[in-house]
Amino acid sequence: MTDILTRIETMMPEFSKGQKRIASYMLEHYDKAAYMTASKLGEVVQVSESTVVRFAIELGFDGYPELQKSLQELIRIKLTSVQRIEIINDRIGDGEVLAKILTGDIEKIRGTLEQLNPKSFDAAVDAILEAKHIYVSGMRSASLLAGFLGYYFNLMFANVHMVQATSPSEMFEQMFRIDRGDVFIGISFPRYSKRILNAMDYAKARGATTVALTDSETSPLAAGADHLLIARSDMASFVDSYVAPLSVINALIVAISKKKQEELSETFAKLEAVWDEYDVYAKHNGT
Repeated sequence: MTDILTRIETMMPEFSKGQKRIASYMLEHYDKAAYMTASKLGEVVQVSESTVVRFAIELGFDGYPELQKSLQELIRIKLTSVQRIEIINDRIGDGEVLAKILTGDIEKIRGTLEQLNPKSFDAAVDAILEAKHIYVSGMRSASLLAGFLGYYFNLMFANVHMVQATSPSEMFEQMFRIDRGDVFIGISFPRYSKRILNAMDYAKARGATTVALTDSETSPLAAGADHLLIARSDMASFVDSYVAPLSVINALIVAISKKKQEELSETFAKLEAVWDEYDVYAKHNGT
């Protein structure tokens, strides 16, 4: 995806006068062009909509929507938080925030359902169930996803290790015993964490099975994953939208719980007794 800008630069001499105007605008403002319709882009650079469509085809795309999607994928990886805020302010009006964000999250869950390979999901479930030790890691905002998964895994398994270090050395100290027969679950979305990539590589080198929860097959985590779980994410201003990844994590927890149903029934019966004894949860009457 990052090659698209290079491709535009390389092909610049071959473009017509109108196409060169489109190319120049995209090279300078690809973050804005990614969310413009063909008609709007043509209006901005003062060419016809058909010229914009032909430009996309000239670049090797089937049409303008494919070019637009490629640009959108590119900016998700490259944009800074400041640029994200500027784009969202342009895309969403003051009175549209609630509807736009919730509608976008619905679309991301739908897209995840279409993209996620059920066989990869089932293979990840089986690998986790068979693991001697389970290592879970997510950095920065993705640490919340890792924490949610780790919380429930700790109730379901006695062999879970959370890798959430504040430094690279501490991260490897937390997982230096990982070995063949173990599973490492790495969670990262644009902008991808280098620490997760390093941890995935380390786990792979030690012979552990690796599971990646990330946004696409082109994610840098995908190359080192034995089992790839794809969940669509997007930017909502400087905030990362993790509705779809969390939904996949929910599915993972439920799928595993169904295969450990008898054992978990005993575990949660004991937990309920502990929670009741130590008054962990509020009663319905407010006591």
